[in-house]
Amino acid sequence: MVNLSPDTQIGGAWGSGYRFKTDTIKGFSHIHAWQMSGVSVMPVTVSEENKSNIFKDFYSKFSHNKEKITPGFHSLELERYQIETKLTSTKRVGLHQYNFPENKKAAILFNLNTILGPCENSNGVLEQNNKNELSGHLVMEPTHRRPKPLTVYFKVKLNTEIDALEKDEETGNYLVSLKEDKKSVLMKVGISYTSVENANLNINEELPNWGFNQIVNDSKEEWNALLGRIDVKGNTEQAQRRFYTDLWHALQGRRIINDINGAYPDNTGATFRMGQLPLDENGKPEFNHFNSDSFWGAQWTINTLWGIAYPEIMADFAHSLMQYYKDGGLVPRGPSGGNYTYVMTGASSTPFMVSAIQKGIITEDLEGIYQALKKNHMLNGIMGKAGYEHDTNLGGGLKYYIENGYVPYPIPDGNFGGHQDGASMTMEYAYQDWTLAQLAKKLNHNDDYNYFIKRSNNYKNVFDAESTWMRPKNLAGVWKEDFDPYQAENGFIESNGAQSTWFVPHDLEGLATLMGGNDKAVEKLNQQFKTAQEIGFTAGNSHSQELHPEYSRIPVNYGNQPSMQTAFVFNKLGRNDLTQYWSRAVVDKAFSGLDPTTGYNGDEDQG
Repeated sequence: MVNLSPDTQIGGAWGSGYRFKTDTIKGFSHIHAWQMSGVSVMPVTVSEENKSNIFKDFYSKFSHNKEKITPGFHSLELERYQIETKLTSTKRVGLHQYNFPENKKAAILFNLNTILGPCENSNGVLEQNNKNELSGHLVMEPTHRRPKPLTVYFKVKLNTEIDALEKDEETGNYLVSLKEDKKSVLMKVGISYTSVENANLNINEELPNWGFNQIVNDSKEEWNALLGRIDVKGNTEQAQRRFYTDLWHALQGRRIINDINGAYPDNTGATFRMGQLPLDENGKPEFNHFNSDSFWGAQWTINTLWGIAYPEIMADFAHSLMQYYKDGGLVPRGPSGGNYTYVMTGASSTPFMVSAIQKGIITEDLEGIYQALKKNHMLNGIMGKAGYEHDTNLGGGLKYYIENGYVPYPIPDGNFGGHQDGASMTMEYAYQDWTLAQLAKKLNHNDDYNYFIKRSNNYKNVFDAESTWMRPKNLAGVWKEDFDPYQAENGFIESNGAQSTWFVPHDLEGLATLMGGNDKAVEKLNQQFKTAQEIGFTAGNSHSQELHPEYSRIPVNYGNQPSMQTAFVFNKLGRNDLTQYWSRAVVDKAFSGLDPTTGYNGDEDQG
């Protein structure tokens, strides 16, 4: 729930938060999540010179020379105020330590009404409860992706007394002045999406004392235990650091949204309500409820990794996805703020859920899960929605996929959301249908199995035998004219025809047959890798560069999900040696470094 860290860039869904190549701290905020942000604070010193303008002018320079970052700990010095700042946290509580300079008036500014990352924080309120406690709340305003507001409540406890609380009417900011008896100040900030009372409960249960170093050590032990589940030996120290950095990323990004007592925000209905997770015999939630980005493309990454190394996390997420179904009637593909976002396309949670079942991680209520997933694959399910299509069910083109065997491009009904790219949709739906068919088979739904297996062959309907590429076609069945398989998008989602042609993970042998056999398929793909190698296997080093002319025509792009599996296609075509060769070449070129440009190129999407 809490992801406490400095903010050096406060605007924008992408590129906000802590940016290493910047030099100014603009606050320390507690929520950094998919489409969510909030509770930004800043320790300051107040003087005659700055007190009239402190509510507007409070940013401070900092230097990496006086900064230390480890999992569960971040410290730096605010140069403007000479304040040494240290941060750590539990799951639901942020713990701050501020070492103020001598002979300066210590204060903490609460910036509760501001643009912060993906959304605006508004209607912020802070109240003093007693001599060393405060409480408050603010509203995270809707975004294009998260269409409903969400209130975050918080409780603040200090180990020193409050001298005064002042609100600036122009900015809506609050200044908490502290008594001068302590220069080393500790502050706990517990958050909740249900109530101040639950924010206070989160503090009392998770952080009842003031042991800053103990919390840092607890965080270190927790991360060592998680990362230590996979023990790698050999190679270079940098390669090992690279591996564990990637593993750390794969456990990042997705946030708990329930309180320690199981209360959680349910925003799936017409009005907001506080939900309650089921409790075990000890009165603890049976699972956690989550906020997360899309599962689009997760079949290449966390579906496998979590199932092998972190089955309890996979189980938690599976139960959380089903809780959304029970509340709102659909299994989500990337929820935020207790609500659906309809991020990306298809029914991307289906492969995740089926994988958890096939691995034996989820063993109960399989029939209920199957019916929930099946609903997503039918008309009025989530597969019928394009990206961020909140109010209609037409942009996914599902009725055409069911009736005609493919999603046309363009979709004749109009533009209802993002990523209405018919060729990619057809291939994505076909794979997801195949995964659902496996669960139908397991549960002896033989008619459903045959139905979804038949639908899983729909990828063949967008394969152009003449060009040997996947190719969009319109509702009349006419291939897209002047088709260029290397032109980005134009019927393909965040990719091009050359990249997406290989997205048939459930039937690569069938794809090879369409191409004229394994040898021809191998020759075709091998040439694509040779071409992609010339520009480093990625379309630039950020998601935003993919459409630039120098990158947009890359035939294999390891900077985004659609190409992630491509080197492993050779395995299924009888050329294990080429899988070994090209997967190693990609790792060495695109993923071997320890900085964003050389370490996790492109669109990482929360690990």
